[in-house]
Amino acid sequence: MEKSYILSLDQGTTSSRAIIYNHKGEVCAMAQKEYPQLFPKPNWVEHNPSDILSSQFSVATEVITKYGISPENIVATGITNQRETTIVWERKTGKPVYNAIVWQDHRTSDYCNKLIENGLAEMVKEKTGLEIDSYFSATKIRWILENVPGARAKANKGDLLFGTVDTWLIYNLSGGKMHVTDVTNASRTMLFNISSLNWDEDLLKLFDIPKSMLPEVKMNDEVLALTAGKILNTQIPIAAVAGDQQAAMFGQMCVEKGMAKNTYGTGCFLMVNTGEEFVKSNHKMLGTIAWNISGKTTYALEGSVFVGGAVIQWLRDGLEIFKKTKDVETLVLESDDNGGVYFVPAFTGLGAPYWKQDAKGLIYGINRGTTKSQIARAALESIAFQSYDVLSAMEKDIGVKINKLRVDGGASANNTLMQFQSDILNTEVQRPQILETTSLGVAYMAGLNVGFWNDIQEVKNKWQLSKQFIPNMKNNKRELLLSDWKNAVKRSF
Repeated sequence: MEKSYILSLDQGTTSSRAIIYNHKGEVCAMAQKEYPQLFPKPNWVEHNPSDILSSQFSVATEVITKYGISPENIVATGITNQRETTIVWERKTGKPVYNAIVWQDHRTSDYCNKLIENGLAEMVKEKTGLEIDSYFSATKIRWILENVPGARAKANKGDLLFGTVDTWLIYNLSGGKMHVTDVTNASRTMLFNISSLNWDEDLLKLFDIPKSMLPEVKMNDEVLALTAGKILNTQIPIAAVAGDQQAAMFGQMCVEKGMAKNTYGTGCFLMVNTGEEFVKSNHKMLGTIAWNISGKTTYALEGSVFVGGAVIQWLRDGLEIFKKTKDVETLVLESDDNGGVYFVPAFTGLGAPYWKQDAKGLIYGINRGTTKSQIARAALESIAFQSYDVLSAMEKDIGVKINKLRVDGGASANNTLMQFQSDILNTEVQRPQILETTSLGVAYMAGLNVGFWNDIQEVKNKWQLSKQFIPNMKNNKRELLLSDWKNAVKRSF
């Protein structure tokens, strides 16, 4: 095992990364390349699918060269990816018929609202676990078929293929031989029945999408493809695929029912493991497949906070009250509390559990004595407050208190934020030594599938705590803060 490694390909919304892991689960080398985001109209977000490919192939080659090994030392590759982003291409040529429509894109919002008005929300949620929203792939596919000249006719003839980003990468890595996805990505399309584990005929009919477009769905303990010889000059098993948040959950080893993680990135993504039970949320959480291993489907509840770390970026770039992101912690510590100031960062509406697309951002409670430190603290606290809203809704759905929250992502390195998160949740917050949990999670899956690691217990033993945060806030203060926060949120509506 000393000269054997796992290569993780982490295809994200703004960049592509490649990470090499050794048998200890340690990062050996990393390469990253940003690629352009396209905004052709307000609320439209696209990528050029060729940019996704070229950037991902480039970093895969770079990281192997950087670490000084040959492709033959890579025993398996795992892919984790931005979810819901939609690509449609020609079966014969492999050429996209339109740009990738990104998960953040809202062009189909009006159509989604019509579906909700027509009373279809409950049927869709019963089958998919999802709210009807432009976030997911189904309405993006339909838009391409309706708006790209000739696309509908080609699709009806069986000449077009659809894929989320994982499918697009595998198709090209395999030299066009494999058109596949995994259950985690399929569960985010709004076309997949997460109970029967099949593409749903009723949903395909509703969105008028030919079944011939859809990839074959694989489980998370299956080898999906081999890289074509021209890619990295050797055949490497693509031994695992998982959507980014499911991969992060596996990387955090939240493999037992009731375990929860929160990824603090541009937004925040909370997931709680609900075991083999598909919990249908009554509090606007999403039901989703966490993974399917050894013939067993593990489900999760998920809640998305649209603006997490992005609020700190806005203070840096929009208000210019500090120069570097890391400077926010120093600024925040200049004030003992928020001075009654609350920041609701509804820059793109509010996600779970509100799902208010028309909510507006606001800073509430300022007075002549308000300082930039208090505004910065209010912004930082807003990340924790929003995460509280999601986690408390999850607790109502599962009927138990979540006593520990594992955290990762860039903003989890902020000790002030993590302590406040622990205080406001009244829950222990655990930060692991390795924060690269997304790429690590799919590396673990791939390694398990080729015998690089023996079993999940061996992998569980690799999870190590870096720092834990214990709540030390008095109940009456917590209740007051939460009451004032909820009042500010209502005003944002």
